[in-house]
Amino acid sequence: MDSWFWRRAVSLLDALRGRPSVNRVASAKLPTEHGLFDIHVYESPGTGETHVALVCGDIGNGDDVLTRVHSSCVTGDIFHSSRCDCGAQLHMALGRIAEEGRGVLLYLYQEGRGIGLANKIRAYALQDQGFDTVEANERLGFAADSRDYRVGVQVLRDLGVHSTRLLSNNPRKLSGVAGDGLSVSERLPIEIPASASTLRYLRTKKEKLGHLLSTP
Repeated sequence: MDSWFWRRAVSLLDALRGRPSVNRVASAKLPTEHGLFDIHVYESPGTGETHVALVCGDIGNGDDVLTRVHSSCVTGDIFHSSRCDCGAQLHMALGRIAEEGRGVLLYLYQEGRGIGLANKIRAYALQDQGFDTVEANERLGFAADSRDYRVGVQVLRDLGVHSTRLLSNNPRKLSGVAGDGLSVSERLPIEIPASASTLRYLRTKKEKLGHLLSTP
């Protein structure tokens, strides 16, 4: 069985059995080029998946916390791929949170809009043949967007967050990052100007996934 399907199946079974889907397992100080953060690592017991929360300042009463929920993108975040805007969004979000002095960047392990790294690279190969990012995922047998934010909600609640000012261009994420006592009080855009290599990608996100972008 494909590892992606296995992880999703285990996560669903844990949810049905009422087991916690994420636990905090490590914390430390993390100085970055943007400023000082507290880093907290969370693990999903059933799957072994690891998620990270970077917290700036004091969460306080947990209301209206500036928050970025960022899905992992090895190619963009680490290797600075210009096929997407992920890496640029990640660092813009860290900068804005540090500037505000209070906020959370939640880094969720769900590569390729939830299909995993290997399938994401397979999708890239299909994009090289002319398919857009949505068509490539669907041709591999996946939904256009398979991400699940329920673990993220649990992490934010564990950090003491009750409501967020969410840095996102994706209106669908607002409903995903809510529930279990967590709400979204405001959506804040986090748009990276299109380049020659990201223009089609951003157009597809705007036209097929409903992202709120100024991309022509």
